[in-house]
Amino acid sequence: MLQFVLMSFFAFLVGILSSMIGVGGGFIVVPMLNMVFGFSMRLAVGTSLVMVVFTAFSSTFAYVRQKRIDYRLGLVMAVGSVPGALLGSSVVKLLPDKTLGAIFGIFLVAVALRMFLGSETARKKSGPRRWGWARRIRDAEGEIFEYEVNVVASILLSVLAGFASGLLGVGGGAVAVPVMVLVLTMPMHLAVATSMFMMIFTSVTGAANHILQGNVVFEAALMLALGIVVGTQVGAHIARRLEVKMLQRIFAVFLVLFGIYQTFKNLF
Repeated sequence: MLQFVLMSFFAFLVGILSSMIGVGGGFIVVPMLNMVFGFSMRLAVGTSLVMVVFTAFSSTFAYVRQKRIDYRLGLVMAVGSVPGALLGSSVVKLLPDKTLGAIFGIFLVAVALRMFLGSETARKKSGPRRWGWARRIRDAEGEIFEYEVNVVASILLSVLAGFASGLLGVGGGAVAVPVMVLVLTMPMHLAVATSMFMMIFTSVTGAANHILQGNVVFEAALMLALGIVVGTQVGAHIARRLEVKMLQRIFAVFLVLFGIYQTFKNLF
C-alpha cells in the first residue's frame, strides 16, 4: 500500500512538470516504475501510458480555460499520431527490455539537444510557404498569436510523435512540442497547450493497445492518475506565467538528465 501512496505523490510532482512543458510525464514515470518499483519495461510503458490519458484530459481542461489550444491543428496532427501510436504499441512486444530502455534514453537525449539548439529565429516569418496554413489565436487574456504551419509536414511528423507515444509509454509531447516549435514555427505556449490536446488521441489509442496485450498494472495506473490530475492543474497555471525561453530550457534539461541515465543503465 505504501508504494502506491508514493506513486501518487510522485505523480503529483510529475503532473506539475508535464503540464508546464506539454508532455505526458511518461519520460519520468517509465524509468521510475522500472528502476524504483521493479516493473519490467513493458509493464512500465503500458501502465505509464494509461496514466498519460489522465494527464492529457486534465491538462487540456486547464488550457481550455486559457484559450491557448489550436484545436484545428491538434485534430490534423491526430490524423497521423493515432496510427503512429498503434504501430508503436505493437512494436513493443518485439523488443527486449534492455533494448527498449536504451531506445528510450537515446530518444530523450536527442530531443533535448534539439530543443537546446533551437532559437527564436526559427519562428520568424519568411513569407508564404507551400502548404502553408495561417493561424491566429487569441487567448483568455487577449494576447494574440499569429503563425503559419505546413499542413503536410504536421501530419507526417505527428506519425513520429504517435509512434514514440505507443513505443515508449510517453504521451508523444516529447516529440510533438519540439516539432511544433522548431519545424512548424508555432509559439511555445500554444505548442504546449495543443500538444496536450493532441495527446488525448495518441494516449487513448496506445493505452488501449497495451491493455489488450496485458501490459498494464491497473492499481498502479489508478494511483498515478490520482496524483497526476491534481499536478497538471498546478503546472498549467505556472506555465502561463513563464517566458518562452524558460519553458524550453526546463523541457530540455529534464529530458537530457533522464535520457542519459536511462541510456547508460541499459547499455552498460
